[in-house]
Amino acid sequence: MNAILFDFPSNFFTDRLLIRSPHPGDGKVVYESIMASINELKEWLPFAQKEQTEEIIETNLREAHLKFLKREDLRFLIFNKVTNQFIGSSGLHNPNWDIPKFEIGYWIDTRHSGNGYMTEAVKGISDFAFNELKARRVEIRCDTLNAKSRSIPERLGFTLEGTLRNEDTSVDGSTLRDTYIYAKIK
Repeated sequence: MNAILFDFPSNFFTDRLLIRSPHPGDGKVVYESIMASINELKEWLPFAQKEQTEEIIETNLREAHLKFLKREDLRFLIFNKVTNQFIGSSGLHNPNWDIPKFEIGYWIDTRHSGNGYMTEAVKGISDFAFNELKARRVEIRCDTLNAKSRSIPERLGFTLEGTLRNEDTSVDGSTLRDTYIYAKIK
């Protein structure tokens, strides 16, 4: 079956969060969040190495919206469901619909970190993958030096399946880095 024919919701709720696909017009709030968090994001994320503008972010989110509709990549934006404040971004990336399996990536607006929002979001997204998308495997990959990122799959009971040594470079390209692979299977 062609993945574009899979029907599933484009949004869902957890206890405190609304998690939904990007919509046209989301660029402003995401841009403001990236700018507020840029120093922390630059340490780990390639996109944060490049100049960011509201137009660039809006374009990127509209492309993500199209990819979501085509089932090529399932990016989600995370909002506080009471205040509607933007909290961060996550998603189910690199889908392999034949298995099906997905990889979860995430970043948070540092003004909202330390409140358990991203752990709640990743749990919700994992549950969504297993329950709505019938996933057989969900992975989280992260730099072995990124303690905050590592803590989420560890807190949620993902299994550390291995370490890929010299698997990637640091985001500035200056050093080789190791990557942890965490997974849950059904």
